[in-house]
Amino acid sequence: MMMTEGNESAGATFVLLCFSEFPHLQAPLFLVFLAIYTITVVGNLGMIGVIRVNPKLQTPMYFFLGHLSFLDFCYSSVVTPKLLEILVVKDKTISFKGCMTQVFFACTFVIVEMFMLAVMAYDRFVAVCNPLLYTVAMSPKLCAVLVAGTYIWGGLGSLTLTYSLLKLSYCGSTINHFCCEYSAILSVSCSDTYFSQMAVIVISIFSEACSLLVILTSYVFIVITIIKMPSTGGHRKAFSTCASHLTAITIFHGTLFVLYSVPKSKSSWLFIKVATAFYSIVIPMLNPLIYSLRNKDVKETIRKLVHNELLSHSM
Repeated sequence: MMMTEGNESAGATFVLLCFSEFPHLQAPLFLVFLAIYTITVVGNLGMIGVIRVNPKLQTPMYFFLGHLSFLDFCYSSVVTPKLLEILVVKDKTISFKGCMTQVFFACTFVIVEMFMLAVMAYDRFVAVCNPLLYTVAMSPKLCAVLVAGTYIWGGLGSLTLTYSLLKLSYCGSTINHFCCEYSAILSVSCSDTYFSQMAVIVISIFSEACSLLVILTSYVFIVITIIKMPSTGGHRKAFSTCASHLTAITIFHGTLFVLYSVPKSKSSWLFIKVATAFYSIVIPMLNPLIYSLRNKDVKETIRKLVHNELLSHSM
């Protein structure tokens, strides 16, 4: 099937192969991804709720963490419901408009999360290196500007990438993936994809480089400050403040680096699908667990909420 650019392709459809090479695993995969998505929704929305109800958590760190939870919930919700659908129904199609919409929002949330993790690294730098000026330096206005900046750049970058796909013509309708992943869509195009490939390379390298530069610079100063601290207790407290964030950064950027390094050949598509499932479905589930399990304030708030709920039911 030939899909030309513009209005003629608007009514066309793509077929998502998903994990069709393993027909006997469709039901188990559905149950696994459904469980993961349920935990993701409960965990991230629960984290947002916990931050809102506890006055002690009305700080810049938790303000950014609330946005990270929102991004994880949204990103997972862009990909997972369609994946669950095509695992259980025979019709594995997605409309051209639906595919482009999925690309736009998926790219937006990935780019925004990349920079949100950098903003959180800067927040930890201020908290550890200038604790007495923390509340002044990380003012509500600055926090709002930093968050707004991440969303604006994420939207602009994603808009550019989506536009580059809309200008292509497509000779095939079968996408060897479980979602409308950028490189998978390019593989079924019969147009010159030079602009699209350059757009994704430039935006990816720029976003990754800027994010990692802020993160690495922040943690270099954090490590230097911690080394200069006289007490062992101060070392432990400073490291515990950053441990959850470092774990989230390592998992997120580590997975992206693996995906960047894998050649887009037929033999590697299964690995690409598994890696994509990890960073788009599993990581959004892990982040609230990482931050809640290592955070006393969050655990204490959850404990109080559960205790109050049990008391209300027992009365």
